[in-house]
Amino acid sequence: MGIKIRKATLEDVPNILGIVNHAILHTTSNYLYEAQTLDEQIKWFEDKQSKNFPIIVAVENGNAIGFGTYGTFREKIGYQYTVEHSVYVAPEFIGKGIGTLLLTELIALAKSEGYHVMIGGIDAANKDSIAFHKRFGFTENGILKEVGFKFGTWLDLQFMQLILK
Repeated sequence: MGIKIRKATLEDVPNILGIVNHAILHTTSNYLYEAQTLDEQIKWFEDKQSKNFPIIVAVENGNAIGFGTYGTFREKIGYQYTVEHSVYVAPEFIGKGIGTLLLTELIALAKSEGYHVMIGGIDAANKDSIAFHKRFGFTENGILKEVGFKFGTWLDLQFMQLILK
């Protein structure tokens, strides 16, 4: 598999949209209920760019098959050295190392940009994602009980943290 990690472009947004919408409609890794439109995803892309936050993609045969990004953890100035990240992989590529490539690159970018902490907010029932993050040195730092609601059930949110060195 010839996977390349690179900075996302506007041309990648339709593939990113497909990956996001699958997660929205079929999983609890994203707490939105309704699929995003292309216009909404373009706005998201432009917003990340305007704030100088990275969006990276894993590409195979010219198509984005996964993406990663990070952004503001909280708005107050005291949190300026902390970012919250997201990594999504197309369902047919899950378990093939794509997430590892993306998170490795996101961590390197965050370090190079002078961030101190990376946060992940993960559905607490998603044991695979929790184990995945632990492999990178993320620690479990608290569960917020029943803060999400999707698919007719209350969801707990697990916060995980990596102190960047």
